[in-house]
Amino acid sequence: MEKGNIDVHSLVLEEKQFIEELNSAERAGIFRKIDWHLLPFVVLFCLLSSLDKANIGNAKIAGMSTDLNLIGFRYNIAAAVFFIPYSIAEVPSNIALKLFRPSRWIPTIMVTWGIVMTLMCLVNSFESLVMRLEWVPCVSCFTFLISPAVDLHVFMFHAHSYAIENMEGIGGLHGWQWIFCLEGLATIVVACLSVFFIHDSPETATFLTEPEREYIMDVLKLDANHLSTDYSIQFISQAMKDYKLYIQVVIYMGFLVPGYAITLFLPTIINELGYTSTNAQLLSVTPYVASCLAAIIVGIYSDKYSLRGPYIIGGASVSLVGFILLYCSSRPGPSYVGACLAATGTYAPVAVIIAWVGSNAGGDVKRGVALAMVMGLGTFGGYVTRS
Repeated sequence: MEKGNIDVHSLVLEEKQFIEELNSAERAGIFRKIDWHLLPFVVLFCLLSSLDKANIGNAKIAGMSTDLNLIGFRYNIAAAVFFIPYSIAEVPSNIALKLFRPSRWIPTIMVTWGIVMTLMCLVNSFESLVMRLEWVPCVSCFTFLISPAVDLHVFMFHAHSYAIENMEGIGGLHGWQWIFCLEGLATIVVACLSVFFIHDSPETATFLTEPEREYIMDVLKLDANHLSTDYSIQFISQAMKDYKLYIQVVIYMGFLVPGYAITLFLPTIINELGYTSTNAQLLSVTPYVASCLAAIIVGIYSDKYSLRGPYIIGGASVSLVGFILLYCSSRPGPSYVGACLAATGTYAPVAVIIAWVGSNAGGDVKRGVALAMVMGLGTFGGYVTRS
């Protein structure tokens, strides 16, 4: 046992020595290189995953409610059924990501969900809407966190929804049906291209040189404290028995409830302030721009000072002020400011919460299960919102 400890200690010292041989500029260059090869497609994946959850809100004020006769609580019911299979499928999907190659698993489920999303344009009744919304989360349940890039691209989606509405009647489809169709087709195209650009691990990343690959592997080993990266059922059990995860689930859910309320009902809220449907699509842009900027600032300073809790509490406080404004004011101006504050305070800390969960987990499998549990169980907050 003592010998084993000496061996591990020696290995750690060797890895630290190798890492310290590179100066800060060389280390930054390696990470910048990885960012340029990985982030573009990761951002696209986040965009498409998030828009799947947001497009129904835009379709609603673009005429879907009238065409499908979504009277009473029908819209809420249709939106709520999305989250039950989504939450249940999150953990198995992340386990499958470990068992299969990411470069094969992710594009496969993306193509499947793209097909389902495209077929949403053929929905012609409340019943068919519910049926297809049950299928979308089953095939789009791999974990992506809400990031500044997602906030930025959601605002772009609201902007182009403004243009898509004007496609009313083309091909015999309504404008809201084109929202589903075009987004689904875009997902399929990106999924097919991603097969050639996703790298499974540093060992197989062709854009890295051998010294760069060794450096990244050593950094990952030190980050994981030499915990196992292999699949084992015990790591899943450890994650599920960790009480701290369930506290983080509650925190995450606390942000998802207002977050999904904004995603699903922001266009409707703005529309009911007296703006036309078309202008409501455009005015939905500003809250997401503010959220994007706030998320970047929060992420930078959270990492700089190695703090998570204060930024999460601060975001919740800003969000609370925004919702109070929305609730108490009947005038368009203050209500719109409230919507911007609510979105900013809700979305900005979410990436910090996910980073907090990942950094506190153990090896690869436990970390994957922990993230899936927090995001999967936390997503039940969306069910609460839509109900």
